[in-house]
Amino acid sequence: QVQLVESGGGLVQAGSSLRLSCAASGRTFSTYTMAWFRHTPGKEREFVAALMRSGGLTFYADSVKGRFTISRDNAKNTVYLQMNSLKHEDTTIYYCAADPNLWAGYREANKYAYWGQGTQVTVSS
Repeated sequence: QVQLVESGGGLVQAGSSLRLSCAASGRTFSTYTMAWFRHTPGKEREFVAALMRSGGLTFYADSVKGRFTISRDNAKNTVYLQMNSLKHEDTTIYYCAADPNLWAGYREANKYAYWGQGTQVTVSS
């Protein structure tokens, strides 16, 4: 079982930066595909970024490409989402997700076995 705990959300002005963190339990964190999604109530959960379980490949939603960066520190069992040039439309709850076997379908929320509780990001315009 893996537990994920997000932190780093908050209220910032448009154009600012935030770094979200997702601390994971478990000894095999380095072998998991990790991802960030975001979800506004009433809408579908939206893929943001993924870091694959092998090779370090990263993928991003078009809406965040060039502004957000996903990374991991295996020594700290933590994955990060560096968010720069934040926009008002980035306002929502951000969730960390993990899966030990995922390769294909990384943009699909239902492919991930483990989820954090979410952290709110609010960007004022």
